[in-house]
Amino acid sequence: MAPSPLRFCLDYLSPYAYLAWLRMPALAARHGRTLEPVPVLLAGLLNAVGSVGPAEIPAKRVYVFKQTFRIAHEQGAPFTLPPSHPFNPLLSLRVTAAVDDVEARTKLVTALYSAAWGEGRGIETPEQVGAVLEEAGFDAKALLARAVTPEVKDRVRRNTDEALALGTFGVPSVLVDGEMFWGVDSLGHLERYLEGRDPLTPEALARWQHLPSTASRR
Repeated sequence: MAPSPLRFCLDYLSPYAYLAWLRMPALAARHGRTLEPVPVLLAGLLNAVGSVGPAEIPAKRVYVFKQTFRIAHEQGAPFTLPPSHPFNPLLSLRVTAAVDDVEARTKLVTALYSAAWGEGRGIETPEQVGAVLEEAGFDAKALLARAVTPEVKDRVRRNTDEALALGTFGVPSVLVDGEMFWGVDSLGHLERYLEGRDPLTPEALARWQHLPSTASRR
C-alpha cells in the first residue's frame, strides 16, 4: 500500500507558505511521498476560528516582512514583495483548483508563487494570472474560464472546509497520516515525524488536551 501524500494547504497570500513550498518537493521525495497542493482560502480559515491575519496587526505586518526576508536569505530563495499586501488571491486559488492533474497543479503552484514572491508580480487579475499561466505552458483562456465555474468555486470552499475539519487554522499547513504541521518552521518536525522520530507521545498529547484552564482573557 502506497504511503499517503503530503497534502500542502496553501494560499498565495502567505510568504511563509511560499518559502515552505520551495522546500516541499525535495522533502516529499526524500520520504517517498507524493506532494499534493491544496488551495484553501486563508481568510475563510481565519474567519472560522475567529482569528486575524498577521498583516491585519500593524506591528506584526512589519515583523512578517523582516522574518520572511531573513528566512528567504537563509534558504537562498528569491524574495521580492508583490505590488500590494494583503492582496486578493481568490482567482489564483480557483485557477489552481481547476487543474485536476496533481503534477500539473504542482507546476502551476510553483509558477504562481514564483511570480508573486520571487518576482514581485501581481497575481490578482485575469490579465496577471493569465500571463503566468501562459508562461508556464498552460492554456490560460481555458483555465480562466473554468476557474469561474460553480464547480471550481465550490472546490476551493470544500478544500477550506475539509482543512478546517482536520484541524487546520492557517497556512502553510501539511496534512499527513492524520497529523497537521503548521508553518515553515514546522518542516523539521514534519521530517522527524516521517522518519519515525517524532518525540511527541500520545500520552503527552492527551495530558495537554485534558489540562484544565484556570484563567481566561476577556
